[in-house]
Amino acid sequence: MSSIADNLGSVTRLIQKATLQAGREPGSVSLLAVSKTRSSEELREAVAAGQRAFGENYLQEALDKMFELSDLADIDWHFIGPIQSNKTRQIASAFSWVHSVDRLKVARRLSEQREPGLPPLNICLQVNINNEASKSGCQPEELPGLVSEISQLPGLSLRGLMAIPDPEQAESELRASFRKLANTLNELKQEYPQAGPLDTLSMGMSGDLEMAIAEGATWVRIGTAVFGNRQPKS
Repeated sequence: MSSIADNLGSVTRLIQKATLQAGREPGSVSLLAVSKTRSSEELREAVAAGQRAFGENYLQEALDKMFELSDLADIDWHFIGPIQSNKTRQIASAFSWVHSVDRLKVARRLSEQREPGLPPLNICLQVNINNEASKSGCQPEELPGLVSEISQLPGLSLRGLMAIPDPEQAESELRASFRKLANTLNELKQEYPQAGPLDTLSMGMSGDLEMAIAEGATWVRIGTAVFGNRQPKS
């Protein structure tokens, strides 16, 4: 059975190859290791192999890991799950990135609750790119208003967009979903040049990372290909 270090090496090489094939700059795509339901010991193994950015979906589970791994330096914690309003204070304090902001109320709370001594909290707006009833995320037509409002909030850096396209789509439709998100980000950059960096597309997972990179992903969120098949959450 491959080790986490071996898996990280394989995924990193795949990202590098896909980046080159897409004609993009080396290093322009970063690996976010999705570590929900994974143990602190597994994360230690990943850190020992050089991985620093981890994506967590469940707040309390993430806080427990942060405590257990507090002896390790330079771990970059990303929150990628749905956000409940009563959890924003701890998210604002503990994470450096939040990929799943989907409404103004949450952004305002994150802004108000980000401690002044911390650097701005990097945020992505989650877009329900395929209008799925079961998925979180704002509708594409809501983005201009959100960008206009959120870009004025202190303590936040509006980095870009995140989406989880329907994996049941045909390959051509999946690629079109990634392209739609990339085009939407480019339109927002043109319309709101002062809104923030707007340099980030968080899209692509273990089964479709090459396609996502070809369409412009800057973070790919990879769990299974790094850690192996996930055990059910207890």
